[in-house]
Amino acid sequence: MATQLQHARNGTVTPTMERAAAAENCPVGLVRGELAAGRAVLPANPAHPVPRPAVVGRRFRTKVNANLGRSPERSAEGEELDKLRTALEAGADLVMDLSVGPDVAAIRKELLAASPVPLGTVPIYEAVSRLRGDVAAMTPALLLDVIAAQAQQGVDFMTLHAGLLRRLVPLAMQRRMGIVSRGGALLAEWMLRHQRENPLYEHWDEVLRICREHDVTVSLGDGLRPGCLADASDAAQFAELDVLAELVQRCRAAGVQAMVEGPGHIPFHEIQANMEREQTVCDGAPFYVLGPVVTDIAPGYDHISASIGATAAAFYGASLLCYVTPAEHLGLPTAEEVREGVIAFRIAAHAADVARGLPGARAADDAMAAARMAFDWDRQFALALDGAGARRRYEQTRACAEASPDHCSMCGREYCAIRTSRRLHELRSH
Repeated sequence: MATQLQHARNGTVTPTMERAAAAENCPVGLVRGELAAGRAVLPANPAHPVPRPAVVGRRFRTKVNANLGRSPERSAEGEELDKLRTALEAGADLVMDLSVGPDVAAIRKELLAASPVPLGTVPIYEAVSRLRGDVAAMTPALLLDVIAAQAQQGVDFMTLHAGLLRRLVPLAMQRRMGIVSRGGALLAEWMLRHQRENPLYEHWDEVLRICREHDVTVSLGDGLRPGCLADASDAAQFAELDVLAELVQRCRAAGVQAMVEGPGHIPFHEIQANMEREQTVCDGAPFYVLGPVVTDIAPGYDHISASIGATAAAFYGASLLCYVTPAEHLGLPTAEEVREGVIAFRIAAHAADVARGLPGARAADDAMAAARMAFDWDRQFALALDGAGARRRYEQTRACAEASPDHCSMCGREYCAIRTSRRLHELRSH
């Protein structure tokens, strides 16, 4: 069975490519060409039917990923399904199951069955969960078994922290916050306890064999992403990026789709250089970033801090944005916080697409302006990224249910600037 990358290189257009092109309103040849060049990925494990495929790359709309999954202390199967539905209703393009603790395989099975969009995982989470958190007891064979089992189950893309080599751990330990990636920290501990190299890196050819067999897209994890502004753009982060660049080429040579994950916490003025560096070092591989969070002092509002960074990241080089919720740094998000995170990042992604002149990106904005000028509230809510929320907010603040629709409660009817502008047009026409 060929991967989407192999099909693209052979000049074959697959049904998944056709659906992705239709969703992008672009020629399918553009999708095929970007996949063939490695500048885009199309996560689509044949074992997981995906009615809403998401092509990730710079020539296409910026995508948003929503992280789901239980912790050892909170949530369970039903709650994560509720969060999945919420994320999808809010417009998430991809989702990841980051569950740890008991029942992770069962939760993933339910999420896969319910998800019409690509679903990703971090296999080391299940490997360590099987061992009840005893990372030292993990073996390379167990980790490979988990990767194979998840691939067979239908996982579309996997975060694999294969670039965090043993020699890089001392660099990270010079930081203020050390290693904040959960998967990266687990692998670092395993390497130090066993005085061995990263098992993913050592067994990369076998990992690629599994991924090629099931067309699992590799998401090269940034195990050394900075967890605070003080650690951003340091030697550890960029040394790992250089290893990820090597792994990108090995993925492509094996016919496996690959994207690269990035930071993290970055001061706003360093975002452009970070995005451009990845595009250069990793030969245009799609960049998948977490935020980035641009200040460390906004707990409870990190979805806002991160969406500020995400807009800049998408403008300068990122293709996929991993959302951040208001619960970031505080605890496991609720379904409502999932919704808030997705909406914040859809705003960031759209703002970047408009700014970089993506064909058709501003069409809805121009239509919204016309609807506002016409006081067409139904049209405004239909165009809004969160139309239901906008409608609720509008109705909550109307003077009364019978109030005239030709104004809102901000200015009132007599002082409405739009009503005044319409009168000005009438005066000019006389």
